[in-house]
Amino acid sequence: MKKIILFLYLLSFGVVAQNQSVSFKKNDAEKKIDVIIGGKYFTSYFYPGESVLKKAVLFPILSAKGTTITRGYPISPRAGERTDHPHHVGMWLNYEDVNGFDYWNNSTAIIKSLQSHKMGTIFHDAVLSSKSNKNSGELVATATWVDDDGKGQKVLSEKTTYVFSGTADTRTIDRFTTLTAISDLVVFKDVKDGMFAIRVARQLEIPTNKPDVFTDASGVETKVPVLDNTGVTGDYISSEGIKGEAVWSTRATWMNLTGVMDNHPINVAIFDHPSNVSYPSYWHARGYGLFAVNPLGAKVFSNGKDVRNLTLKKGESVTFRYRTLIADKNMTKSELDLMQSKFAKEVK
Repeated sequence: MKKIILFLYLLSFGVVAQNQSVSFKKNDAEKKIDVIIGGKYFTSYFYPGESVLKKAVLFPILSAKGTTITRGYPISPRAGERTDHPHHVGMWLNYEDVNGFDYWNNSTAIIKSLQSHKMGTIFHDAVLSSKSNKNSGELVATATWVDDDGKGQKVLSEKTTYVFSGTADTRTIDRFTTLTAISDLVVFKDVKDGMFAIRVARQLEIPTNKPDVFTDASGVETKVPVLDNTGVTGDYISSEGIKGEAVWSTRATWMNLTGVMDNHPINVAIFDHPSNVSYPSYWHARGYGLFAVNPLGAKVFSNGKDVRNLTLKKGESVTFRYRTLIADKNMTKSELDLMQSKFAKEVK
């Protein structure tokens, strides 16, 4: 009876809807696997190799109505986009400081500008499986984190499960990533840049009338200039009611990015999971289009009041669980709270 009541309650908020079929299309020549939902292209698991990207990503990502919510640069640049942070591509998971090597700012463009920067590479290894049922599709892939720009020691093995689903006006991505230490000791130093992220389209940025300069822990500077704000309508709101640029460094169980694209509302929400480190997590969400959650950057986000230096001994693992909703409509706090509760209960 309780389940029936919950279903009817969710249905009243529009949370329960008919899921569409999911299928996969492998493209070895372009090193990607396309995800099709309801007969429409959604995204691709894209692993072009370290000469193009030093990690595998989901790119591009489209809404149910076909609106591209990710930035195109540097893979498929579009007019009017920012051309900063060339390592921000699609949706990804990595970290700035693992045993002293940077797996976040791991771009060939940055290496050229600062040869002394110690970077790592995340090599795509294999797609273990892809399968579908009437409600969702699952893709499982493995990767290896290697230090010294991919020429050094193997540090971590990665196993990631993606679960894709969608309705007539929503798309959902679950990412479950388990990292297992290969090295005798793996230390994720408490730093700012990490861990699960999306780089969104220009229209979903927060309008601003000033340039800015962002500096990472190794002193790498990226200048973000002022651009034309026409059509730029993005705004954040957290589960705690915090809005706009003020969400950066705050903690929340979910974060929603709202805006208007192609003449209709777009909402992009990321949900944290109670099993994750530091739940509810700190958010590294920026107005210029970086939408990230970083459970390991406590020191910088709390001004030293909280510290996380995650350590794994050889063979030990840590798992990160995130859900992302892309909706062609506005979502209320009540709806997002219910989705957060559902995510927490159905995923262990």
